[in-house]
Amino acid sequence: MQSYTIGRAARLLGVSPDTARRWADAGRVATHRDEGGRRLIDGRDLAAFAVEVGQGAAAGTGGGDEEVSYTSARNAFPGIVTAVKLGDVAAQVEIQAGPHRLVSLLTREAVEELGLEVGVEATARVKATSVHIDRA
Repeated sequence: MQSYTIGRAARLLGVSPDTARRWADAGRVATHRDEGGRRLIDGRDLAAFAVEVGQGAAAGTGGGDEEVSYTSARNAFPGIVTAVKLGDVAAQVEIQAGPHRLVSLLTREAVEELGLEVGVEATARVKATSVHIDRA
């Protein structure tokens, strides 16, 4: 399972590293330390927390203590995979990118080739009505 540093998790959540540290210190998201002493968050834990934060932001209660601006540089939304539903041929992938929840329908083969699973960092790219996903 992929793990994320506090700084990388903060970027994926759309908050400052200080905010992510405060959330970890308060026990809102579980962390563990690597051999070098860095605090890490397991991908599945970060995915679940990203959904919680995203739902709070949509309701106006994101929990951050600073205003965050969001941009879509060339319509790219870096985030974390929060759900994958596989069918025989098609698949549905959900990404939480800061307060934005994006859902993409793609082939099962594409999901498998990209190695998409809950907790994996990915970028949703939006063009017209299609959402394309790049694995980070």
